[in-house]
Amino acid sequence: MAETPITETDIAAAEKLVGVSNTNVERTQMAGNLDYQIELNAKRRQVALAATVPMASRFDPRLPGFVMPTKSGVTLGAVDSLVPEDDADIAFASLPQLSAWIASGALTSRRLTEIYLDRIAKLNPMLNCFATLTADLALAEADAMDTLTAEGRNLGPLHGIPYGVKDIFDTKGIQTGWGAEPYRDRVPDGDAKVVTLLRNAGAVLLGKTTVGALAYGDVWYGGKTRNPFNPNEGSSGSSAGSASATAAGLCGFAIGTETLGSITSPSQRCGTTGLRPTFGRVSRSGAMALCWSLDKVGPICRGVDDTALVLDVLNGADYGDICSIAAPFFYDATRDVSGLKLGYLPQAFDEGATEVDHDALAAAKDLGVEVVEVDLPDLPYEALMNVVYAEAAAAFEHLTLSDLDDTLSRQDDDAWPNIFRKARFLSAVDHIQLDRLRFQVMNALDGLFQEVDALIGPFSTGPMLVASNFTGHPCLHLRAGFEMMETRGSSSLASDKLTASTADAGGHMFRVPQGISLWGRLFDEGTILSLGRALENRLGVAVERPTLT
Repeated sequence: MAETPITETDIAAAEKLVGVSNTNVERTQMAGNLDYQIELNAKRRQVALAATVPMASRFDPRLPGFVMPTKSGVTLGAVDSLVPEDDADIAFASLPQLSAWIASGALTSRRLTEIYLDRIAKLNPMLNCFATLTADLALAEADAMDTLTAEGRNLGPLHGIPYGVKDIFDTKGIQTGWGAEPYRDRVPDGDAKVVTLLRNAGAVLLGKTTVGALAYGDVWYGGKTRNPFNPNEGSSGSSAGSASATAAGLCGFAIGTETLGSITSPSQRCGTTGLRPTFGRVSRSGAMALCWSLDKVGPICRGVDDTALVLDVLNGADYGDICSIAAPFFYDATRDVSGLKLGYLPQAFDEGATEVDHDALAAAKDLGVEVVEVDLPDLPYEALMNVVYAEAAAAFEHLTLSDLDDTLSRQDDDAWPNIFRKARFLSAVDHIQLDRLRFQVMNALDGLFQEVDALIGPFSTGPMLVASNFTGHPCLHLRAGFEMMETRGSSSLASDKLTASTADAGGHMFRVPQGISLWGRLFDEGTILSLGRALENRLGVAVERPTLT
């Protein structure tokens, strides 16, 4: 029961928070029996819900009639067999190159690991992209892989290759602080599924890459993670450290997650190649849950082929993740993309599009693919953002109710604490209606991908960032060019867009990377990877490195 009686005045005031209006008679009727509804809420709050407890309702991106692709396997082209003399050239080599060198014995995993550890020691103080470094473990794992190589055994393409994992994935006995003050001393007693899969594939764990607090932005309890191409600005988020470390050549690859732009946004900022797989393809077991119906796991690399190798290892159903879906993964690097049908939303290339965006579209037209204009139904796609706010507020309800949210560094209007508090006033009825809108959006994108094999556009193309994350469609974001730009601000949760800000103290301009996105059909990452590889070769900008002292 409420401590004080609920009055018609209380109800009238509350109506403003949810945008409805009732008559005085209706308010009087509600005032007499709202106590029971409040009592039920209070009883539910008395049940402590562990972070590992998911929602009973599971999101499945497949509409009725969906047919799962059947092809599987990864085919790559030939690679250069000569190991460079310069350590930096080795550090920035592609995964196929590193894999071939290690398999042949021309490069040891220990040497490669030491190269990355040396680079981390030199550059991490500037970039702030590793939250925890596991140097001793990395060297031990590297030595174990070299022993297997000497015995003629190879665990696959990632055998002996060092990587970083976003600090929301559990690592047994290793601090996993989720970037947030209340959890900075958290040490799990088990490994996340993706960590286990990578270990079984022979990958070497260098450490935990930084994450914006509770998977938002690039600010964590250790400060701000920086963009290697312009250390005066943040690397965007929330897979901030994974993108920064990969772009700076501090690891072979890294693992990120995306709820609403957290792989693609830092890849846009730092010039990495980020692959957000189809929802359900990669297990989230052992990872911090932000939004159960939206969170996805994917690789952040320096090239398209690299993402395919990593996704092939991560792919697979897992009963530990209630939303996991068994699906084959197929990619052929030698595939001829001519004849594919590539769509674009014309408004995405109107005012606001950059020269890099237009050059990328022109390059796509030179690939021999059919490029056509498409459109999407006029729906309030942005309204779906309230689902993010509600699920995130539920995941971290205890922070709000216990006032632990006050310990988080970010306390501005757009930060989690304020978002979580505002979410308490979201309407449950509206939330169900949002789920119905989501179904309409699923049908809208399904209709689009019946017309084309893939869609191309800038990172923030129309409604695609929000829409495709809610439908679960895959997205590949790759570097498309460079621009001279002033220091930019951090990204916002609403779209993880990159926003213009003031220049650094000296008013300097910086040559920073810009990317382009490719969206594809559900569980058909292979097509956007093939298109991405062809576009990567055509544009010829993937190999440029940041200039760091």
